[in-house]
Amino acid sequence: MSTTVPPGKTSAAIPGPAGSPLLGSMLELRRGALDLFLDARRDYGDVVRFTAGPPGLRKEIYAVFSAEGAQQVLATEATNFRKDSRFYQEVRATAGNNLLTSQDAVYQRQRRLLQPLFTRRRVDSYAAEIAEETQALLTAWRNAPDDTVELVEDMSRLTQRITVRILFGADFEAALDVVARCFPVVGDYIQRRSYSFVSVPRTWPTPMNRRAAAATEELYSVCDRVIEKRRAQADASAAEDMITLLVQAQNAEDGKLDASEVRDQALVFLLAGTETTSTSLAMALHLLARHPEAQERAREEVRRVLGTRAPVSSDLDELPYLSWVFKEAMRLYPAGAFVTRNAVAATEIDGYTIPAGAEVLVSPWVTQRHPRYWDEPERFDPERFTPEREKARHRYAWFPFGGGPRACIGRHLSMLESVMALALILRQYELDAVDEHVPVTYGVTLRTETPVRCRLRPA
Repeated sequence: MSTTVPPGKTSAAIPGPAGSPLLGSMLELRRGALDLFLDARRDYGDVVRFTAGPPGLRKEIYAVFSAEGAQQVLATEATNFRKDSRFYQEVRATAGNNLLTSQDAVYQRQRRLLQPLFTRRRVDSYAAEIAEETQALLTAWRNAPDDTVELVEDMSRLTQRITVRILFGADFEAALDVVARCFPVVGDYIQRRSYSFVSVPRTWPTPMNRRAAAATEELYSVCDRVIEKRRAQADASAAEDMITLLVQAQNAEDGKLDASEVRDQALVFLLAGTETTSTSLAMALHLLARHPEAQERAREEVRRVLGTRAPVSSDLDELPYLSWVFKEAMRLYPAGAFVTRNAVAATEIDGYTIPAGAEVLVSPWVTQRHPRYWDEPERFDPERFTPEREKARHRYAWFPFGGGPRACIGRHLSMLESVMALALILRQYELDAVDEHVPVTYGVTLRTETPVRCRLRPA
């Protein structure tokens, strides 16, 4: 949607760091984008222009940090901001045209076909698998050396097992090894190409291209084998794992997904269901380990609701404080710290006109620390998410699941998985933080730079 350019508020008037004459802010973006964007909001305001790259290859990035601006980009003017950025191009080249990367009519068709797979009733049916996998982790923790565990590694393994089990069902053990070996290679490859100013063609036989191609082919193969098996079983409806549901998904308007479309959706579910949830879950435990009063309040809630029985999906509504804990962890450590789009037409945001064709970035990492919406934003305070305080706050002051027509379809699954895992862990163990300060960085998702260890004590 084109807008009238306000006098003095053209793109040239948008403030931002000058950077170096040769590279602009390229080095700062690579070394520490999280701190760079926080500082930029403080120093320049809610719309900031960055230049990065050498002359001739330089690009401009327009960062929007207000909740109001995020709402424009993701919701009210979402049709003007497309997923054409370098990141989505690289994900699309690896994982196909799936629910994360597709656009326009293709996206609408996929969303209609997949929405029934993510209804609350359907997602709640995975509660038993979530509880069983979490209990297996707790059993393994009994043998932890010095009663100390590393949260990021263990939560990554837990969420990976849960996601692969939900996706592949009876075939999940066979798929798990391939996913565990290959997904880190593919994720690193997407990250490197997304943030490189010059990327060689994927067809060139460089060591990185060859490693990524081999890992991608293994992932394709394991998905294709299970999809072929499920398509042969589709009429019998013998299983209800997610690949079976994807194979069976159809309606009169949109038909069915073909085998390659099923594989593309499976790959993006693996990406979204492991890296994102694991980081937030690990940091929620870390924050509770550093705040014993909040940890004990959460544990008391769990004991009151669960007693000694296994949790079920309906318990999610009965554990409000634990849900607030996880939401606060996602506020401070959103797995998707940045969301990029490309502007179709010139658009006015917060008094400035962002030009057509510009790369636009909104940031849960920055907006969820914005002092306009959050008092003492660096302080851990789960009670920020009481119903009354949530209602009083701008809808896009907190958006770790995105928003608008492209909001994350798996939000309820992420919340169910995380709150159930937290409940089982807290019921069995008290956690003491070993590592107080945990620096984080950003790749495809938010990542910790150091171990996140805690010491276990029987609760």
